[in-house]
Amino acid sequence: MTVIGDVTGKDVILIDDMCDTAGTLTKAADLFMEKGAKSVRAFCTHAVLSGPAYDRIEKSSLTELIVTDTIPLKQQSSKIRVITVADLFADVIKRLVSNESISSHFIIS
Repeated sequence: MTVIGDVTGKDVILIDDMCDTAGTLTKAADLFMEKGAKSVRAFCTHAVLSGPAYDRIEKSSLTELIVTDTIPLKQQSSKIRVITVADLFADVIKRLVSNESISSHFIIS
């Protein structure tokens, strides 16, 4: 694992679709901090968080791990913040049932 570019004094954001044991994620956070980053936050859609994940997250350099509520957390952590996707899912389901477009959910403005 290596860092490409200069992260000195910068706030780093890591984005992933799924976090299982948090090995790669926490190793990356620690590496960014070793390279001079000011902070490291991670965003993960699905927080599987199995095995040593919670322990790794707590001991890592991660400032915060932000996850969705697609999978319930097995335990609480001061470093993990959960955001809900309920309204998004509800709107998409409503639109699909009504034969309406869901393309607006894929447009980043």
